[in-house]
Amino acid sequence: MELRHLRYFLAVGEEQHYGRAAGRLRVAQPALSRQIQDLEEEVGFKLFERLPRGVKLSAAGQLFLGDARRILQEVNEATARAARVARGQSGTLRVGFTESASWRGVVPESFRRFREMQPDAELQLQPEPSLVQLEAIRSGRLDAGFVFNMPKADAELDGRPVASERIDLAVPTSHPLTKLKQVRLRDLTSASFVWFPRREAPALYDRMMRECFRGGLKSPIIVQEGKDEATILSLVATGLGVGWVLGTARWRRPKSVVILSVVDMDLPQELSLAWRKDNKSPLLARFVADVQRSPDLRGVQPAKA
Repeated sequence: MELRHLRYFLAVGEEQHYGRAAGRLRVAQPALSRQIQDLEEEVGFKLFERLPRGVKLSAAGQLFLGDARRILQEVNEATARAARVARGQSGTLRVGFTESASWRGVVPESFRRFREMQPDAELQLQPEPSLVQLEAIRSGRLDAGFVFNMPKADAELDGRPVASERIDLAVPTSHPLTKLKQVRLRDLTSASFVWFPRREAPALYDRMMRECFRGGLKSPIIVQEGKDEATILSLVATGLGVGWVLGTARWRRPKSVVILSVVDMDLPQELSLAWRKDNKSPLLARFVADVQRSPDLRGVQPAKA
């Protein structure tokens, strides 16, 4: 039994006349009659009672008509759903992001535009550190992610720079550093630091230590570790010490914290949108294209490998 058998049966059953059904289907009446005969032979019972003028559904045919109508409706709905997925208008998109980049700029704006432009799609968001996101993208658990310091060469991943953030210093409002007109690394030699653990971002940790050493902060006094930026900000707010944060922290800092620029901390953090090269999701393609059109990307150039 094929779908065309059900469509032909539905037309004859609703019209109760072969001629009108053939005209509705735009097929020859003899061909339609043969298809109904083939269907009756396959199911093993008569679907119609032949009348001098037209036909009448049998008792079995009346029951079969309702089921045929439901089956064809489900097939049409399934086809429409699949077509929306194929056009990138429906489906599920799983995107990771670093919490520190989600307060302002291209990351929250891309989520807002996605919901606005793809109302029928499901957007699953997962806040994770960059390294965790990259592994999730490689394994297929995420379709894409906003990550810092994406590897310059990766056989599995593709990406696009979307922002560049400064590393600034979070200090309590009452700290002596707030009185300086200009803060340099050498001014921080006696400051107590809340610092992220090296295991969270080994490459960044080492680069920051080298940058501090170059600027005269040779042995930072680390009194407490904070796993993420939110923890660092909360500990700085208690007066425990100062801590390195992204410049975007000024949008969510506690009232008792000030964000200062350290003029010779020159270590910009590149934020990229990353995805698997072999991910052919139309929804992902639409999301990537929309992010690339974002006005926030003006002046952002891809990093050289």
